Amino acid sequence: MTTHIDRPAFDTPTMPLRRVDNGFFGPDSPTWKVWTSPTALIGFQRAVTLEHFDPALTASVADVGGIYTDPYGRLDHTFAYFLVVAVGDSRMAVTASDHLLKVHAQSTGVDPITGRRYSANNPDSQLWIHVTGWHSVLKCYEMYGPGKLTAEEEKRYWADCVVAAELQTCRPSDVPTNRDEVRDYFETVRSGLCVSERAHRGMHYLLHTPIDRGPRVWASSRIVAPAAIATLPKWMRTVGGFDHPAIVDAAYPPAVRAAVRLLRREPRLTSRLVRRAIGPMTGALYAQHLSSPSPDSATTPTVAHAREMYRPSRGPAPENGVPVA
Repeated sequence: MTTHIDRPAFDTPTMPLRRVDNGFFGPDSPTWKVWTSPTALIGFQRAVTLEHFDPALTASVADVGGIYTDPYGRLDHTFAYFLVVAVGDSRMAVTASDHLLKVHAQSTGVDPITGRRYSANNPDSQLWIHVTGWHSVLKCYEMYGPGKLTAEEEKRYWADCVVAAELQTCRPSDVPTNRDEVRDYFETVRSGLCVSERAHRGMHYLLHTPIDRGPRVWASSRIVAPAAIATLPKWMRTVGGFDHPAIVDAAYPPAVRAAVRLLRREPRLTSRLVRRAIGPMTGALYAQHLSSPSPDSATTPTVAHAREMYRPSRGPAPENGVPVA
């Protein structure tokens, strides 16, 4: 029997995004650059679609049902969590992580495809979420944004990915540390991936959300979907049943790159787009990122140190309205 989880009732943050420090990566990091680029919106849709290739995650998503009852709210909370980890201060990130783990602990059941029990906090499933998320936003940054990072930036980006994984249940030693290891990871897990009826429904729902779920999420999903699909390998597009004609692959990316160039020149316009396309919480966080004053400390602490400082076991957690997925 599966425990169903309702959407958590969080409001937009009531504390600055960066009050105590610069988070785990800092303003000079490629993580800040990639995760706050307009292309992250495309990468996010790509990532949440790919999650459904993992049968255990498909079972969890289908049993909970949040994306179907409230896709706008669910996606808003999910993207907001990723953004907090990437550019929020260490206190907000640790608090969000702890709350997320607590919520995920309730999501357990039996995967009807494999017959095995699933848990949203399973390290292997969390690793799939983590790697597809970080890989997707980088892939879309390269394809639709400024292009590839420098060799040194890419090295640091994947090192940051390992750090961010400490906030989940992933084993740090399992997290890829460079592009080749990412390819190896995808090849290793490919034999365990599959598409079921419920996975097919979830993928197509996220790529082409029905209009009865709200005009905003309906429009934004359809505008972004061709760009997200164009970044995926042919086998995923075929197996997932969402491939599109080659002419779309040829015609759509140039238009997307032109739109991204405009958005990069107008950060406030991007902020409004994020709010409308993803949701008010992510929009508020993005706006704070653009205007956040200098934190109390310019340091970038380790996750271990932040947990020692800010975990509820060491005192009350700050009431900052931190989002969860």
